[in-house]
Amino acid sequence: MTIPMTPYLRNALRLDAAVSAAAGLVMTFGAGLLGPFLELPQPLLFWAGVVIFAWVVLLALVAGREGVSRLILIDIVAGNALWVAASVGILVAGIVTPNTLGVIFVLVQGMAVGLFAALQAAALRSASAAHA
Repeated sequence: MTIPMTPYLRNALRLDAAVSAAAGLVMTFGAGLLGPFLELPQPLLFWAGVVIFAWVVLLALVAGREGVSRLILIDIVAGNALWVAASVGILVAGIVTPNTLGVIFVLVQGMAVGLFAALQAAALRSASAAHA
């Protein structure tokens, strides 16, 4: 089902894209500085930043459309939810052992992504209801 792009949904996607782009830049190009400071692996920061750039492109493309598949929007919300789960998971499973600032960094970025997932889910529900 194609859903019309509402201003709320478009803004939620664009805000996610803008914040994600900033995070991607910081993580990709700042991995060498952030890694030792946060006691997080530099390759993890770098490659997470690179992945974020692909995410930004997807968000920008979807936000620029007049109508979008409901399934794509669900995938975007699910992608954000998976990022949150992975962020918490790498800490809980002991995959990384950052210092206190590193834990705060991972949790705060995870919370921000969770907020985007919630905003996008609410916007999707609103757009779906308006379209029905």
